[in-house]
Amino acid sequence: MNIRCSFFILFVLMGCIPVTECPAQTDSSYYKTYDGLVTARYYFSRKYTGLLVRDPSTGIELDYKPNTTLNMGIGATYRFFTLNLAYGFPFINPDRGRGDTEYLDLQAHFYGRKSNIDLFGQFYNGLYLSPKGYGRSDGNYYLRPDLRLREFGGSYQYIFNHERFSFRSSFLQNEWQQRSAGTLLVGGEFFIGQASADSSVFPFLSTSGVRPNTNALRFYELGPSIGYAYTLVITRHFFITGSLSLAADYSFSEFEGPQGTISEYGFNPNSMLRLFAGYNSDRSAFSITFTNSRVNIDSQKNLSVSINTGNLRVNYVRRFQAGPRSQRFLDKVFRK
Repeated sequence: MNIRCSFFILFVLMGCIPVTECPAQTDSSYYKTYDGLVTARYYFSRKYTGLLVRDPSTGIELDYKPNTTLNMGIGATYRFFTLNLAYGFPFINPDRGRGDTEYLDLQAHFYGRKSNIDLFGQFYNGLYLSPKGYGRSDGNYYLRPDLRLREFGGSYQYIFNHERFSFRSSFLQNEWQQRSAGTLLVGGEFFIGQASADSSVFPFLSTSGVRPNTNALRFYELGPSIGYAYTLVITRHFFITGSLSLAADYSFSEFEGPQGTISEYGFNPNSMLRLFAGYNSDRSAFSITFTNSRVNIDSQKNLSVSINTGNLRVNYVRRFQAGPRSQRFLDKVFRK
């Protein structure tokens, strides 16, 4: 069994384990819960992991992006258990000349009442440079089938105002935020990863002060984070949620090339952005959700390198009471 298969099985198992917490007091005048109902969803999503390189001394920017698929899927949430299944069907993914990206993107976002847990496992082979025509004389995309990205990490956040603020209302929509509220978020994160290629990861960069011959870089980061989240509710049913967390990670990075390896230590500012908007009611809901994790890799002063990982999703949700037989089965499973 290869490592990608092992990580896939691990994330599937983790996705089938509910996030359990000590019972939390909630203010029902701010949000309602639907733990006794099944929250079913039909959705479209697109995941991505890209590499962004900037050379401030020359103004050159290398924006590596993957050619990922738009996925269509179904899912359901019951109490603290969520399972989603999606597939990138060919009829909604025409070829646009961006090359082939072989990837396994494992993102798990667990939204409890008192805390959030985010887990990442990224395996990407083959990227292209954006915009179209950059680095090419024929106007096509500059393709890097040899470029490989790997990233593993996770974060934890405690939700201070969990009595009145619900992330689950905005993301899972098995709750309904009916009044505006915000909260302070405090936690921590860790990331490890690498980018490698058969030739230079940084083509087109000048030779002064940068590493044009780097064909592999590795990084390890760990640090605390703090943030804030707020949901604006309009006429009880429409909502806009924004959340931004900043982390001060201590980082160790290595840049490897034909001339040797350079190691660096230091603090890096990372960020986690979440944006949600939509409509919510007792029986149905609609939402657009966006999450983006930015990990800055420590490098020399005139070279900026970062990895961006995210997910854009559109959901339509219906809540319903399970039938007598299904309810007995659910009660039996969750009682155990």
